[in-house]
Amino acid sequence: MRIKKKTPKPSSRRPPLYFIGYRGVAPGTDELKTWYDKEYGGPLTIHHEAGSTESWQATHGPWSAHVVMPLPMSHVADVMKQLAWEHDVMGAVAPSLVSPRDTPDTILFAARLAKGLTLLSQGTAHDIVTNQYVNPSDWQDRSLAHFVSADHIPIAQGEDEQNHRTWCYTLGLSKFGVNELEIFLSSGLPDQPARDLLRGAADELTRIGQSPKVGSRIRLELSGQNIEIANHRTAAPAGRMLSFREIRLLA
Repeated sequence: MRIKKKTPKPSSRRPPLYFIGYRGVAPGTDELKTWYDKEYGGPLTIHHEAGSTESWQATHGPWSAHVVMPLPMSHVADVMKQLAWEHDVMGAVAPSLVSPRDTPDTILFAARLAKGLTLLSQGTAHDIVTNQYVNPSDWQDRSLAHFVSADHIPIAQGEDEQNHRTWCYTLGLSKFGVNELEIFLSSGLPDQPARDLLRGAADELTRIGQSPKVGSRIRLELSGQNIEIANHRTAAPAGRMLSFREIRLLA
């Protein structure tokens, strides 16, 4: 008789999107609920995991995320050294696993929680994917009233020195389970059209929720432009190895 192996159950949440560094005591869940309900209408519901006051699940409507405040120092000492910040303790925010269609709003919800925890603790959020540090004053400029891809996916620029080209790329699409996008420009050309094209393509990929194959052609609904996926490779512009799809504008 053949023994049928059980299929491993998927994790209830994605890897952390944000680390929250702070000093002293973590904000209470009641504080976070009061802030969130005032800022976003709520209601925010929080359930502590059995036997743990540091680990809890936050829910607003169909969206949920997992928060640990603080993380055990035995697990994060090396990470804190890498982050090089002056905080004594740190927590983490991880969104739940959902369908591609619901991922943008779930990422938005996790960002709202990270914002609230940063403001209430007067600490610093570290966006793990984009390698950005977000202080309370930085969060004030992000209303997060509704999902806007630019709040979560910055457009960055570097140099492809070997080929004497300018490299423009997204940094944050991997939060949504899809590959980052990139464009190469001849030196001296203005980069704004490339940035606009990357922004439109990022909007489309967060909508469809999957990485297109090399050779695929995609119509960007908002601009009416058509692009082609020209190449696929890996690179580590922010210190983490990421997959990139090169896009080209079709005439």
